[in-house]
Amino acid sequence: MQLSGIRARLAALGALPLHQERVLRDWVQGAAHERGRRPASDFLPKPVREALPLLDAELAGMTRLVSAHPAEDGSERLLVALNDGQMVESVLLPRDGVCVSSQVGCAVGCRFCMTGREGLLRQVTSGEIVAQVVLARSRRSVKKVVFMGMGEPAHNLDNVLEAIELLGIEANIAHKNLVFSTVGDLRAFERLGQGRVKPALALSLHTTRLELRSELLPRAPRLTPEELVDHGERYARLCGYPIQYQWTLLEGVNDTPEELDGIVALLRGKYAILNMIPYNSVPDLPYRRPSWERARAIAAGLHAHGILTKLRDSAGQDVDGGCGQLRARAGRTIALRRA
Repeated sequence: MQLSGIRARLAALGALPLHQERVLRDWVQGAAHERGRRPASDFLPKPVREALPLLDAELAGMTRLVSAHPAEDGSERLLVALNDGQMVESVLLPRDGVCVSSQVGCAVGCRFCMTGREGLLRQVTSGEIVAQVVLARSRRSVKKVVFMGMGEPAHNLDNVLEAIELLGIEANIAHKNLVFSTVGDLRAFERLGQGRVKPALALSLHTTRLELRSELLPRAPRLTPEELVDHGERYARLCGYPIQYQWTLLEGVNDTPEELDGIVALLRGKYAILNMIPYNSVPDLPYRRPSWERARAIAAGLHAHGILTKLRDSAGQDVDGGCGQLRARAGRTIALRRA
């Protein structure tokens, strides 16, 4: 279900834009928003009021919680079924955040990612993206939405931007707390600055060497790291908050002294934050997570050279939380049951 389709449906019932906004606002903000407010029935057109029970049921049915996996770090990984039976993953993050999926599968094929191993199965609609946030809000407070789950948001750009606009206007979420993550698609750079809501931007960097980036992200746009940072810097100046450069730390691959020198040369003086995330190990893949002591020493060294570096632990280490693992395990279970 698309958000534009919901609006068109309401408009056909006589709902003016302000009525449509009220219905969508009540959905994305949830029951806590309703307390102390006049009921929608006080001012919505009668045909809209009569249609609301069915619409509410359809909105609630867009996602279904299959399983929840709480971790010791305060995160909780959710396996979420969509209306057609496909499944995606969402992650409730510490400090009131949620990471949502924008695709079922992914076409980029990052070598260290479970999601990319199965390719792209289908796009997640704008309604399904927002429904993941609504589901998260039914479990805890959500003040930040990160588009870093399954999928490449730039490959589902219309749906993701439609969801971002609704969340930034009606969901009471600060625009800088809507984080659009991409491997660096030129279409995203062109369109992110054109909307009413300008999200924060996270760019998957992972290495300063073009040949290694081509190996790790085989179907990412062929931008050099320098070109990627140039595009990021322009957007940072436009939106007014720093670019978050993502660096999945792989032992023996991108944690070398040469790479660290490359980071300093590439990012010093830029309006940027480097999010360094030790790898969340995936079975059957050759990459390994460096020790926390090694990761901490790398972050400290970058700080000493003027690079604002945040060392982040990948959420859900104790529940095999690498993105795509829950879905993969569920798929194997279903296949075994059918066999």
